[in-house]
Amino acid sequence: MKYNHLIFALLFFRGVSALFAQDIMTAERYLSIVGERYGSIRDYEARIGIRSGNSTMNGTISHLAPSFLRIDFSDPQDQVIVFNGELLTVYLPEYRAALNQSINRRTSPSGGASLATSQGLALLRRNYVPAFVSGPEPVPLESGSNEQVVKIRLTRRSLSEGFREILLDINPETHLIRRIEGRTIADSVVRFDFTNVSINQGIPEQRFVYDSPASANMYNDFLFRDAD
Repeated sequence: MKYNHLIFALLFFRGVSALFAQDIMTAERYLSIVGERYGSIRDYEARIGIRSGNSTMNGTISHLAPSFLRIDFSDPQDQVIVFNGELLTVYLPEYRAALNQSINRRTSPSGGASLATSQGLALLRRNYVPAFVSGPEPVPLESGSNEQVVKIRLTRRSLSEGFREILLDINPETHLIRRIEGRTIADSVVRFDFTNVSINQGIPEQRFVYDSPASANMYNDFLFRDAD
């Protein structure tokens, strides 16, 4: 009889352990859920704020899966960044300059802003190790804020990554990225804020066709030459 009790106890604790194991939410699993969420998004539009040191930029970002991206800035006014899957164009009205660069699959077309896509999240999961900052429970976005987010810190797996560390703030209800904060190799911090997000509005590919002003000076291959 005592053996029956022992077997029952072992089976009971095994079942309880399995139940708790299913309930444990790891940072890797949470990031996977966020990736699945973005994988279901065909397009989105949002307000974007970019801060680097004492410099701030604001505008509207448009994304069409898998890799179309456009930012129309209100500050600096009329500045534009467009990526159509093959060509990155940056228009700088202050200098009347249009910078063009062919992009291959190994390069990131628009820095941290491109991380808020299904492809960007796949790269993060492959190249960075995720960990919760304070567990899977929502916490304030920042001190004094009423906005609640889940915070995940990502640490690079290799020295070749541009960001030493990335902090993701994720809306716990929508599983959309609210803020990306990256610390560069030079120990500077770049922050991207996403607000007023509209999903699957039917953004056409035509939005990512950009003709630089006729008065603009053209500069090609301004980043590097594409070597395949």
